[in-house]
Amino acid sequence: MENGNFVYKGWKCNGFLALTLILVGLALGVCAIVFGAQRIDAGLAFGVGPVVTGAVWCLCMLICMAGFMLLEPNEARVMVFFGKYKGTFYETGYWWVNPFMSAKQISIRARNLNVDPIKVNDKTGNPILIGLVLVWKIKRDDIYKAVFEIDAPTTAGQTGVSATARMNILENFVGVQSDAALRQVAGCYSYDNNGVADDELTLRSNSEQINDQLEHTLNERLAMAGIEVVEARINYLAYAPEIAAVMLRRQQADAIISAREKIVEGAVSMVHMALDRLGNEHIVELDEERKAAMVSNLLVVLCADEAAQPVVNVADDQLPAVFLPQDSQKA
Repeated sequence: MENGNFVYKGWKCNGFLALTLILVGLALGVCAIVFGAQRIDAGLAFGVGPVVTGAVWCLCMLICMAGFMLLEPNEARVMVFFGKYKGTFYETGYWWVNPFMSAKQISIRARNLNVDPIKVNDKTGNPILIGLVLVWKIKRDDIYKAVFEIDAPTTAGQTGVSATARMNILENFVGVQSDAALRQVAGCYSYDNNGVADDELTLRSNSEQINDQLEHTLNERLAMAGIEVVEARINYLAYAPEIAAVMLRRQQADAIISAREKIVEGAVSMVHMALDRLGNEHIVELDEERKAAMVSNLLVVLCADEAAQPVVNVADDQLPAVFLPQDSQKA
């Protein structure tokens, strides 16, 4: 039983009832001391006994005052009796237990951790900056691990650490493991689809799957400390400064090429539709040379960045008008 978490089943008492009994005990001890002192002053026998008994009784009551503890919701106390684990106390309220029992306070409330962006290399070797935010808490059934599996160094003369210091130690442990998990996951995927297969997961395009993988990795790393990751999300993702400008130009070039492909594809379909309708409806008869000229003019009009203006050839009325972009006319 000492190797795992279990509920404390030792003796306990309502704190208010115990406080009342201790105060009554102190009053009885004081009365005994006063009674013995009066007998000593009067020169009567049996005066020392009540004084000694009352003093010892008051000392015992003062020692019992150390047994009080207050538990709020989502808090627990790890009960240790002279180094032996006696269980974990979960019941909220005001309680009194054995004053020689060490009650280590631990919080099982959720906490946030924001991991600053770190520089790592993705799957293709590109340096990137990636940050993480996560929500974590201690598992209710694994408090034993959080207290006894993670080292909490103490300074000379101390017998333990405070609740705040213990939570800071756990938070530091979560931070170190989060950094390692983030590096591990980021190194398994590319920043984007450049240079990899289109169906391959990437950090930028598949954030939900990457976050699930990151959360799974964190839970595996933090299980030894009894810590559960409620949610983990990548909150910052960018190329490292030394390659950011180059990658931005590459993305702009990819966007321009993609837009050009769409424009050309639409222009070709429109030219094909125009030629089919002219032929099917017998609007005009065009030989191959005129079709070629018409295709050229339509592609110039549809694909040019600037608005195209017609240039009419008046020397030969058999030749169609030629469309030129405005920049060409200015030249």
